[in-house]
Amino acid sequence: MERLLRGAESVAYCLVVAPLVARLPARLGYRIACWRGDWCFRYRAAKRSEIVRNLRRVLGDELGPQEAERLARECFRMTSCEVIDVMRLRGRAQALAKLVEIRGREHLDATLAAGKGAILCTAHCGSFTSAFSLLHTSGYPLTAIGRTWWKYEAAKSSIEQRLWDFVYARRLLRHRQRPNIEPWPGRIQVAVQAAVALHANEVVTISSDAPALDADQARAVEMPFLGRQARLLPGVVGLSRLTGAPVHMMCVYRSADYHHQVLEIFPPVSLEGATVTAFGRCVAAMDAAVKRSPAEWAYWACTEDLANLGLLPSGSPPESANSSPI
Repeated sequence: MERLLRGAESVAYCLVVAPLVARLPARLGYRIACWRGDWCFRYRAAKRSEIVRNLRRVLGDELGPQEAERLARECFRMTSCEVIDVMRLRGRAQALAKLVEIRGREHLDATLAAGKGAILCTAHCGSFTSAFSLLHTSGYPLTAIGRTWWKYEAAKSSIEQRLWDFVYARRLLRHRQRPNIEPWPGRIQVAVQAAVALHANEVVTISSDAPALDADQARAVEMPFLGRQARLLPGVVGLSRLTGAPVHMMCVYRSADYHHQVLEIFPPVSLEGATVTAFGRCVAAMDAAVKRSPAEWAYWACTEDLANLGLLPSGSPPESANSSPI
């Protein structure tokens, strides 16, 4: 019953409340989103405890109880604000564009001028999905490689999946050049679809901090991440070497007022050396982004994902089946 009520509140927020709030002046709209985040922090005790515990176990005991509680509250606030970002993508996304400063366009422009396409690599940190859509509306034809989380959770029924597609995914994907490339295990089509977009001199995005599915664990490599050894897939390096498209690291972070954001694109990453060496440069950039704004990283809310990444011991029990504090 509790899970159903939580799901109903989340859907109501995404379907009814957030679209209305997103039409208010930005300062007020994001303040309401923060209030909703504070409410979730207070009443979703199991999820709050899971996030606090995961923060302290991964980041270390130097993260005191009060700081961990503060970051957990920020996690709830950030997630609520990210929903408002999605709703502000309406029309040509101008309602969101005026709140986001895009830095480093010149790096992406220079790469695309060479005609081989560009790969943007980022962590699941900040409002990155809305940032992808915003880049597309800014004139960069963009397609994302990434898993739609609710399609990979066994607890989600087909009705719930279709509902999330309606209230959330459709608002993002209408601002993309091609349909989302779902990296299901063993699908050669993933590389083919990405290569087609890159050969058309388009932008392809990939979030390389995602935990590998069971079928892909053999391809994962151990990399230093958040002070530990994480098991990550170096697919971004393979895709770049296959197509000749340079890799740019990207990060997006929210300001202290919650409604302004910065989207930053960095110069191309050197992919010289062995795959692990080249991928290490990408991981180092993701590590820096998460450490800069830890509350904006998506995985604190899911113990199972952190265990799959190798940041927590295998078999760490999740507090709930829902991987998101939405």
